[in-house]
Amino acid sequence: MSHKVVVTGIGATTPLGGDAKTSWTALLAGESGISSIQHDWFAKYELPVTFAGQAKVPAAEVLSPQEVKRLDPSSQFALVAAREAWADAGAPEVAPERLAVEFATGIGGVWTLLDAYDALKEKGPRRVLPMTIPMLMPNGPAAAIGMEISARGGVRTAVSACASSTEAVANAIARLQSGELDVVVAGGCEAGIHPLPLAAFAAMHALSRRNNDPAGASRPYDKDRDGFVMGEGAGVLVLETEAHAKARGAKIYAELAGGAVTSDAHHITAPDPGGTGAARAVKAALKQANAKPEDVAHINAHATSTPVGDIAEYKALLRVFGDHLANIPISATKSSTGHLLGGAGAIEAIFTVLAIHERLAPPTINLENQDEEIPLDVVTSPRKLSDGSILAISTSFGFGGHNAVIAFRSYQG
Repeated sequence: MSHKVVVTGIGATTPLGGDAKTSWTALLAGESGISSIQHDWFAKYELPVTFAGQAKVPAAEVLSPQEVKRLDPSSQFALVAAREAWADAGAPEVAPERLAVEFATGIGGVWTLLDAYDALKEKGPRRVLPMTIPMLMPNGPAAAIGMEISARGGVRTAVSACASSTEAVANAIARLQSGELDVVVAGGCEAGIHPLPLAAFAAMHALSRRNNDPAGASRPYDKDRDGFVMGEGAGVLVLETEAHAKARGAKIYAELAGGAVTSDAHHITAPDPGGTGAARAVKAALKQANAKPEDVAHINAHATSTPVGDIAEYKALLRVFGDHLANIPISATKSSTGHLLGGAGAIEAIFTVLAIHERLAPPTINLENQDEEIPLDVVTSPRKLSDGSILAISTSFGFGGHNAVIAFRSYQG
């Protein structure tokens, strides 16, 4: 027997807001979470990019001083979002052995790692903190969540660049469908707004350089797009078998109907220009959802605002949907949040779930002159979705040729 998987809780901390509801409201209002970097450390470096999607609410304002001291910023964001999602789900009572965590990050504890190296160089080995390794581990955020909720069914971390958290959500499906688990907390985080990642991404010409217009810098599908904008934060979904959720009277946002992961084996940074690997991931996710391309009524696209990436994704979608693609309203929400790298897919999964739940596709901002090579139906103001059953997908693609796609369906009871 295959168990239906449903979403019963959501939590987020993003450049738009300190929780999921605030982030969603700001997204619908067409706000931008991108701003100039004002931190003291920024004045030390002559970085070519001076802005990013910084968390609207610093984790230090939410967590205890001890938690902030013992957790890397990536784990701090993860714990903030997980606590919100767990509470939103009603803190389900579940046997610890039937509760698991599927989490993700693209980079991990970069702040901890580089701060420790600075301490080593400047002050010697005795000044390297004993908590350095637990804090910098990429699995640190997943472990923090697992201990928070006493998950003993497995705590796993997906690390596949910008596809990481979408892959983590997809990884949860089989374990829930099989009946092995009752509840999985899934999602991803990133805290990479640090001088080194900013300098490195800028060196490879991946970042937008609109220093004079941070709010307008992320512009997916626009002819004048010139790169992505770094973001930070976390997104978490509580996933359950339908039977478990109904037995405890939980509210249900949507069904997680399918997910798939493929790879390009093409280039370490560039996507397959024909979109073949990405198209296979979309098709596989739809197959698992027992759906046809014509069933898809909304897409939250990866759409990073890079000249090459946006076109490659369009070609992938065209391979799958053909003429039907023109009928699908597409939201590119990185225009408002920036690109949260390993956390991006989780945030966008939440936005996809809320779009289905509220039957409202969120807007793409900064699209002033749409690239004629990408003739998509881009949502530029909140748009009502149909009253019937809605199937929507969220796509994520990452350096290394990673492709991950998840499909959500409106819940019918």
